[in-house]
Amino acid sequence: MPVPGTATLVSTNPADHTPHARNGEARAFAEIGGVIFVGGTFTEVRPVSSATWEARPYLFAYQRSTGAMVAGFQPVLDGAVNTLAVTPAGELIVGGVFRNVNGEARRNLVALDPATGATVPGWEGRSDGGVVRDMDVSGDWLYIGGAFNWVNGTAHAGVARLDVATGAIDPTFDIDIAVGRHEVSPYVWTLDVSPDGTTLVFGGNFREVEGLPREQLAMVDLTGTPTLVDWDSNHRFAPGCSSRSFTHYVQDLSFAEDSSFFVVGTNGGTGWPVAYCDALVRYETASRGTNLDGTWLNFTGNDTITSVVVHDGIAYTGGHFRWLNNPNRSDNAGNGAIDRLGIGAVSVATGMPVNWNPRRSGGSALPAGALSWGSAVPVLWIGSDGLYFGHNSDGMGNEYHGRLGMFPHAGGRTIIPRNPPTDTTGYLYLPSATGDLTKIPFDGSTLGAAAVTNQPNLVDAGAVWRVHDRIFWARPVTGTTTGSRLDISLFNGNTVGAPWESSGYNEWFNALSLTGAFYLDGRLYYTRTGSGSNQLFYRYFELDGNYLGATEFALPTSGVTWTGVRGMAWVGGNIVYGSTDGRLRSIPFDPTADFAVDGTAAVVLAEPDPALDWTNRSMFFAAE
Repeated sequence: MPVPGTATLVSTNPADHTPHARNGEARAFAEIGGVIFVGGTFTEVRPVSSATWEARPYLFAYQRSTGAMVAGFQPVLDGAVNTLAVTPAGELIVGGVFRNVNGEARRNLVALDPATGATVPGWEGRSDGGVVRDMDVSGDWLYIGGAFNWVNGTAHAGVARLDVATGAIDPTFDIDIAVGRHEVSPYVWTLDVSPDGTTLVFGGNFREVEGLPREQLAMVDLTGTPTLVDWDSNHRFAPGCSSRSFTHYVQDLSFAEDSSFFVVGTNGGTGWPVAYCDALVRYETASRGTNLDGTWLNFTGNDTITSVVVHDGIAYTGGHFRWLNNPNRSDNAGNGAIDRLGIGAVSVATGMPVNWNPRRSGGSALPAGALSWGSAVPVLWIGSDGLYFGHNSDGMGNEYHGRLGMFPHAGGRTIIPRNPPTDTTGYLYLPSATGDLTKIPFDGSTLGAAAVTNQPNLVDAGAVWRVHDRIFWARPVTGTTTGSRLDISLFNGNTVGAPWESSGYNEWFNALSLTGAFYLDGRLYYTRTGSGSNQLFYRYFELDGNYLGATEFALPTSGVTWTGVRGMAWVGGNIVYGSTDGRLRSIPFDPTADFAVDGTAAVVLAEPDPALDWTNRSMFFAAE
């Protein structure tokens, strides 16, 4: 079970010095020696909005620090650039949809001098049989994927490996795709090699790899002779989404820096949750088997995701979506939906959106003729100074950024993970409806003498749980959708601070239905009233923004009547809970076990006591 760790976000304010492209879209970035290279389908560029447009079709370069065009880099291509890569020797590899480069035949693949754009003599790589859609360099190898059947005159369907220094084909890489969807010829659309160089994952329009069923996604072990891995998620990618509207719906994928997982972004329209359409999905690299489910999912509500990149604890994503955390409606905001216009960021541990929301919009800053909104963000890419984006429109962060731009690392911020107290000695608290707060010393097994203080800021509380320096608590609020609200108050052990609303995005949730709750490692665990309530439930809960997950899950447990629980706290690996029978109990809790709770291990800590109401759903634990 992934646990939230420290994460770092880039700034929400795009850099002001990046150039602009006039038309088409930016599809690829690379960086060599302080110079940024940009490829795509555009034909004209300019360094600033006041400058005259300059013809630089498909590929140009600019100084990273100033945005000034590199005048000496002038390659001539007769078709679009889809992907860029850099060799260990510092040469620029270009893949795309072209036949000639600098007046020479170079089918869809070429190596260029990064200073002049001249073709590197002797580099022999070429995609004879079709376009190159994506590439990655790992060690001495260049991996390419696309709609080809021949590479360097050798039969290779969809994916191949070349010597990065010479462009020569690697004959030991014998992996081929077959059988396209909807009678369309197969192709690879996206690929990524794990940073440790041991694993290749690729996605696109195919149903077989090496004669075995692989629906749109496949994994290859690179530690020896490249070998197809016993890994698939066929049951999620075999079903059709919006019929023939989408030939394939795996759009992009990205490994984490530690190579332990990768995140996939999809389009596809209707079909979820049976099929992973219009979603972000995390998979574990070490998993093996057939019909594997994602570790977590984030559905947009039937809006397309076109790009994803994982960096420093965050998965950034782009597309033409309007919301994230939106599994409950189609083409509208449902319960839990969080507004994210075309670009967003989620925790890699839970898939929940974090509080980062620049929006794909130019506002009033767009010049005449600029396009405010487009269908795609084809690329998100991490450079040395920030997160680069290429799109087919001109607005980002309420500013003009024609077809490309960059969110700098400078001005970003760090997300520190928070949890309930790890102490096993502290206090149990019992709030009353009138503001009295009973404080009972507790060492994990025995109770001390109670003391009462009045806390006028904590009145009519429902379920309460402690995280770091604050409490979250349910309260009745008239005029809200459910008549309740989830609020936050600072708490230092002596004083409950004035409450404020956790997030307006949580208004759909009936907080007063909770009969007990505690937070741990990115999840809110709870019991509740209503149908099917005899379970221990959880939702993801993102503290950076205080967003509640839109999907309810139930943990496997045994031997506990959860409908009788009143008040819960996590204390040193145990759930301490009150009950409608008036008793206080403790039971070991392990959310990763086959049964997270085994009722036979429950221990009674206190019998019914007229002075201490263990039927109080507001009970919580704190170390002070």
